[in-house]
Amino acid sequence: MSTDTRLLFDENVVTEVSQKNQEPAWMLQSRLDALKKAAQLPLPKVQQTNISRWNFTGFEPFREEAPVQSLDELPEGVKEFVFGEQPSVVVQKNASVIFKQLSTELSEKGVVFTDLGTAAKEYEPLIKKYFMTDGVKKDEHRLTAIHAALYSGGVFLFVPKNVDVQIPLNGLFWLSGEGAALLPHILIVAEEGSRVDFVANFISDPDEPGAMNNSVIEAFVGAQAKVRVTTISNLGASAVNVVYRRSLVDRDGHLEWIIADLSDGKVVSDNTTHLKGEGSRADVKAVVLGTGEMRANVTSSVYHWNRHTESFINARSVMTDKASSILNSITKIEKGASKSDGQQSGKVLMLHPEARGDANPILLIDENDVVAGHAASVGKVDPLQMYYLMSRGIPKREAEKLIIHGFLDAIISDIPSELLREQIHRLIERKIKS
Repeated sequence: MSTDTRLLFDENVVTEVSQKNQEPAWMLQSRLDALKKAAQLPLPKVQQTNISRWNFTGFEPFREEAPVQSLDELPEGVKEFVFGEQPSVVVQKNASVIFKQLSTELSEKGVVFTDLGTAAKEYEPLIKKYFMTDGVKKDEHRLTAIHAALYSGGVFLFVPKNVDVQIPLNGLFWLSGEGAALLPHILIVAEEGSRVDFVANFISDPDEPGAMNNSVIEAFVGAQAKVRVTTISNLGASAVNVVYRRSLVDRDGHLEWIIADLSDGKVVSDNTTHLKGEGSRADVKAVVLGTGEMRANVTSSVYHWNRHTESFINARSVMTDKASSILNSITKIEKGASKSDGQQSGKVLMLHPEARGDANPILLIDENDVVAGHAASVGKVDPLQMYYLMSRGIPKREAEKLIIHGFLDAIISDIPSELLREQIHRLIERKIKS
């Protein structure tokens, strides 16, 4: 389904929403410019995946929801995705941020953690400096243009110089109801010498036909800063789930992406990191589990622009039933990025005759004095391995579960946070039980 966005969203709607949120004039103009581009730009070219008939526009972009006064008012199935007893968290349901809180300790240290609309009014210079400038471009293609025109809610996380945030901050993005949409913009700025963990959960109501998630995450990692960003997607079979992640890492900075794509519908997961500063580093850990007729395209790209930069992409995918996934890993070492090291590994395991998967490693090297390597494999379960487990009295379904956990745990076990490991394991167990 290829839809002209001008028939669904017009300038009057965008202007009304922007003015209601008291956005500065430049943000409204940015929205209107993007809206014009959305009707003209093509869809992105997604390798080996035909997305031309996916629903990217048939949704209600600005569906408002009532706020809650505490996390206890959230349904149990939603509240379980928030870490800690007194967490720092932003909760967004469809287009509305319905709850937010930041610990007093972090606030006194100068940490800013709020929705993007509030940040645009209270921290306008910072937002203007970073918002869709060196990260995601609103004219990349139709999907980023739609996002730039219609984003709502979202998060602004700012960590001042040399501030160490010990406890992960939470973003919970809840897609609820037929025709609903999530379009949050998450902007993370970590100044020199700081450290922070941010966890974003994307969820939908069970068995409800949630329509669309078109999210963007931008991360700016200062010199010697350490940032870990985790995204866990757990949307239903009818949802189209698009997440674009963009990041820039300064001198001796370290960025870690943890990506768990556990949704049941259609997925485009695109992750690009630019290692701008000398000695900067990026680690990408990605797991994908497909059941039913899930379709996923997961692309991780790292660009080395300076000397002594390091990157490692480690991605694994398990496909069951009629699900299919494409793992694309791209490492580009630019001219002048000498003494750099770029490594990648992509592995796909298929557990059903109709399941499909592919892993595409790409190395692009424009400098001589570097180290780079890749490993990729696609295959099915070894019949002898399955026979061995079943010969020990383990039913076939349970044997498959053990294989899935073992295959993905090669990545999950490297996640430093025990809480994150437990949550991802819990979601995988829930998914393969259904």
